[in-house]
Amino acid sequence: MMSVERGLLCYCRAGFEPELAAELGERAAQAGIAGYPKTQRGSAFVQYVCDDAQLLTQRLPFRSLIFARQKLVQLIELPGLGAAAGARPDRVGALLRGLESALGAPHMRFGDVRVEHPDSDAGGPLAGLARALGNALRPALREAGWLTPQDSAARARLHVLLVSGDHAIVAMADPSDSTADPLGIPRLRMNPQAPSRSALKLEEAFLTLLDASERNAWFGDNLYAADLGAAPGGWSWVLMRQGVRVISVDNGPLAQHLLDSGRVEHLRADGFVWHPKRMLDWMVCDMVEQPRRVAARMATWMREGWCRRTVFNLKLPMKKRWDETRHCLALFESEAGIPLDVRARQLYHDREEITVFAQRSSR
Repeated sequence: MMSVERGLLCYCRAGFEPELAAELGERAAQAGIAGYPKTQRGSAFVQYVCDDAQLLTQRLPFRSLIFARQKLVQLIELPGLGAAAGARPDRVGALLRGLESALGAPHMRFGDVRVEHPDSDAGGPLAGLARALGNALRPALREAGWLTPQDSAARARLHVLLVSGDHAIVAMADPSDSTADPLGIPRLRMNPQAPSRSALKLEEAFLTLLDASERNAWFGDNLYAADLGAAPGGWSWVLMRQGVRVISVDNGPLAQHLLDSGRVEHLRADGFVWHPKRMLDWMVCDMVEQPRRVAARMATWMREGWCRRTVFNLKLPMKKRWDETRHCLALFESEAGIPLDVRARQLYHDREEITVFAQRSSR
């Protein structure tokens, strides 16, 4: 059995499928492209079915999506992957036949292949099968002419998402409009020197929301930052490791080794009240507070010229999270009152929240 419904296939955090579906639906409508989302809560992915997937993927660049961990163009769905009564499933053969049906005669098309499983309770047990199938599929694809002889990061990447042992969705990724991280999850390790696990959120934000040239240009000695609601100092620690001098604003205590570094100043004050006397290079904020209040305060920082760039988190409510996201980002840009470059994403290390990067724009 085979389905050739075309569209987008996007991964997300399990439980946030309705938010991603709403985002894709609204963004597609704004782009003038008709379609509809297909998903199940807890599945960790959303399919957006439309007639012109190539046009939709061009108008919805991956970097602009908030709730998507990965963006792919769906090629074919195989809900009966290799199923054969009384015989061992031939999943590799079914995938090869499906590709030929969807794309025509085999030729050198893809630079790599990923066999993945959803990052969900149901998907986790499929990890072993995904590895085994990937090991078997790679040489078969090369022999059939679907893969380059050597992996090529410059070519389109083939993805096979195992929904179950006999159900797969086949899709492709543009390397410049997707992430190379398996399952869309960056592999970060907790450093034992980090004062809290929240350090991983800011590390992921810098990797995900900034490109390499921006990271090289925007960190280093002689740069200054404020960390609002800093205690115990996870985000201050990340900034310090980037060479930045940090004013950590919080009435709570900081980890002593931050103070011993000579690069962190602890200011006991309310992060919603304090502001610097001159413009800082960075301001970061991970305070647990109503998202609209945080958005408004972050807007004040940008409007008043207290920082050039900021990274902050918005803690979302349990319901209508897409609506709240739209409202908070619109509120932030409106109250800032200046041109801004804004990027937002629900990171892997986020929970019921999104992370926002913003900087003053020259446009």
